[in-house]
Amino acid sequence: MEMKINNTSAVVDNQATVLVAPLSGRVIELSDCLDPVFAYKMAGDGIALEPNGDLALAPCDGVITALPATHHAVTLKTTTGIELLIHIGLDTSVLRGEGFEALVKSGDSVVKGQPLIRFNRELIAARATSMQSVVLITSGETFRAVGAGQDLVAGETAIMELGAATNKTIAAPVEEQESQSISTKVVVRNPHGLHARPISNLIKIIRGFDASVKLKNLSTGKEGKANSLTGVLSLELGLGVEVLVSASGAEADAALKAIVAGFESGLGEKVADIPVTITNDSVEASPTAREDDIDENEPPLLGLVSQDENVLCAVRAAPGLAIGQLVHQMRELPEFPEVGGSIHEELTALNRALLGANTALEALIASVTAKGMVTHAEVFVAHQELLEDPSISERAEALINEGKSAAFAWHACYQAEAASLRELDNPLLAARAADVEDVGLRVLRHLLSIEEENSVLPDNTILVMEDLTPSEVVMLDVNRVVGVCTIKGGATSHAAILCGSMGLPYLVSVPEIICQHPNGTAAILDADKAQIRLQPSEHDIATSEYKRQFASENRAAALASSHEQAVTLDGHRIEVAANIGSAEDAVKAVEMGAEAVGLLRSEFLYMERTTEPSVAEQTRVYEEILTTMGRNRPVIVRTMDVGGDKPLAYLPLPAEENPFLGERGVRIGLNRPAILRKQVRAILQASHAGHVRIMFPMISTLNEFRAVKKLVQEEQARLGITRVELGIMIEVPSAALMADQFAKEVDFFSVGTNDLSQYTLAVDRGHPKLTAMADGLHPSVLRLIDMTVKAAQREGKWVGVCGGLASDLGAVPFLVGLGIHELSASVPVIPEIKARVRTLKFDECRQLAEQALQQDSAEAVRKLMPPSD
Repeated sequence: MEMKINNTSAVVDNQATVLVAPLSGRVIELSDCLDPVFAYKMAGDGIALEPNGDLALAPCDGVITALPATHHAVTLKTTTGIELLIHIGLDTSVLRGEGFEALVKSGDSVVKGQPLIRFNRELIAARATSMQSVVLITSGETFRAVGAGQDLVAGETAIMELGAATNKTIAAPVEEQESQSISTKVVVRNPHGLHARPISNLIKIIRGFDASVKLKNLSTGKEGKANSLTGVLSLELGLGVEVLVSASGAEADAALKAIVAGFESGLGEKVADIPVTITNDSVEASPTAREDDIDENEPPLLGLVSQDENVLCAVRAAPGLAIGQLVHQMRELPEFPEVGGSIHEELTALNRALLGANTALEALIASVTAKGMVTHAEVFVAHQELLEDPSISERAEALINEGKSAAFAWHACYQAEAASLRELDNPLLAARAADVEDVGLRVLRHLLSIEEENSVLPDNTILVMEDLTPSEVVMLDVNRVVGVCTIKGGATSHAAILCGSMGLPYLVSVPEIICQHPNGTAAILDADKAQIRLQPSEHDIATSEYKRQFASENRAAALASSHEQAVTLDGHRIEVAANIGSAEDAVKAVEMGAEAVGLLRSEFLYMERTTEPSVAEQTRVYEEILTTMGRNRPVIVRTMDVGGDKPLAYLPLPAEENPFLGERGVRIGLNRPAILRKQVRAILQASHAGHVRIMFPMISTLNEFRAVKKLVQEEQARLGITRVELGIMIEVPSAALMADQFAKEVDFFSVGTNDLSQYTLAVDRGHPKLTAMADGLHPSVLRLIDMTVKAAQREGKWVGVCGGLASDLGAVPFLVGLGIHELSASVPVIPEIKARVRTLKFDECRQLAEQALQQDSAEAVRKLMPPSD
């Protein structure tokens, strides 16, 4: 509705204050705002709009109380003490002031219509998430506002009337009175369960009543406040879940009726056909909607299930064997108040906590670097960058200005940020969500004066946690912690990589039933078998002790002979190379006996930076690696393999529904040849320092290879370099199926078994539940490798394996038998891979490979594995 109010911002007869539009544009529903902090009114209530001007004006007389250095927002206090926030665009803080010009400063008195901020709408629209802007009342007063669809003229159109009797209010918190609480049951009928949109509509319903509402998932027992986005998301209310709704307060009965109606109608979504009947005290699915003889907790038909109740199957995140006792460690935090002290005190506390967290990260980076884990230190450098990102801290400051405590505001904002990232259902963003939680928890501990988790754990601890952050890994006392298992987490997470480098066996996706076994429960964690045995017998322990001792002795013997060649007992030589991702890795590869570099992941030059590396910079790094390896150790440089799960900050790629099937790998270079040309030029310029080969990732068609080969030939002609070997990764089934054609044009193949398994079996190898299915020893994958090797042999070309299968000791006999010439493994296992080859006979491996190709599953293939002793 358009309000007809006198053109003044002074207090009128009924003590109401009138605001005029600070921005020109069209009003939209605040709940439709793309930023959940605004949409769910965490920072206050008000209006949102799509601006069409370039100037923000004062909506009334007042004083500027806050103006961030990025100048994308301004807070103003009216002459009657009401606080307002004007925020221009979404996620505009990341622009660090670019496109914004402040025309006032904090502390200035302003009059209605006075210019506050000038902004470049085109620049901001191109670089920010959205130009959607908001005008919010952050101090909690009631108001009446214009409706959605209204066109606003900055400085002229009245948009809000504050302090008068209104038809739109921000409900004050209702003190819960359990004795007056009433409840009912509802069933979730939304096809995708309760996600952000229906939760938003639920919160709208609740805010219309003088009542406090809680929800409880009756299948899991989880409970939370219904007016909290993150609280409701955490309840995991899927289709058909029965929910107990409890309400207290003056309008509890009316609120429950409205909520029941909302659930029935789908809270704004089309609902599934689940018949629902309402009784005087509950809402229940009718008998036709469920069958009593179906066990809702029936285990999966395939996958991580053991027939032995004492054996829990999981997913290997880091290899090894641990014998010890379970020790549960949960992230329990003390309660903290929602309402804060003075705004100045709370803002000061938050700033001190941010500073303290940054100082702690500095110390952590120094400690990890001192241990020789330079690459892993970059994880915590990225955490520092998250701390410096104002998006969370500014939202927390807004809540503090509303009267919340620093701890409450910070906790709400970092949890909301992590939840919104996870809701995008993208593995990369889910990993970023874990980093956000890690950083958020670090700051929260400073706010609550809690020391970092460093309690003395028992000897031989097998740590059980819900999830594991990188910070928590490096804080572990490896003299006491012998293994880790988590309910959540990913097999390719930062935490998994860190555990692997520290020699800690790590399992993820462990069944939650493990939480029912108390501290001190004896256990054997066998990450290589992807299982944990509880309450093992003396025989089980003795067998595992022998296995661990045997592995330790084998490791020592392998290290002693690591510089000897890998030759089978009947004289067949296999080249064992290293997968590396830095100059430091090259040094370690030589120490471990690597005979070559089978995969240099060149994307390390492009990641974790804001600008593209120059040709000169790339050349220097390639020269250093080639010099380290020496002329007798060839180095295969894989051109940058980014996109999918590896984005570049300075290379914006369009949002893709299936990024692993989109613009990634060689397709980046095909679509942006200047980037590929620079890299090829740098590789060629560095080639004088050693024996270099170039390999292209994600090649799926001959046309792709021919196009990049032509680019290389152009650069060779320019530099006067006559010859360099060119190969391709076999990681897409089409490349394996066309290997006979590719073999006529390439110099070599290298099989990337991780992606080849993923694409052949249609399994996202980062999926927490399905990752175990992406097994490179599946016969379908082995058949594609066999097809590739035979095609190469006919043309006199060679084939290597640089994927995870090359680092799997059990897979070595199969790969040797298939005719693989080179095994390129992770640096730490190189000595053991070489030692394993020396125990084999080539003829027997060929027979074993033929048997494997005839099997019907990866499990059947693994049963054929010969003993390693």
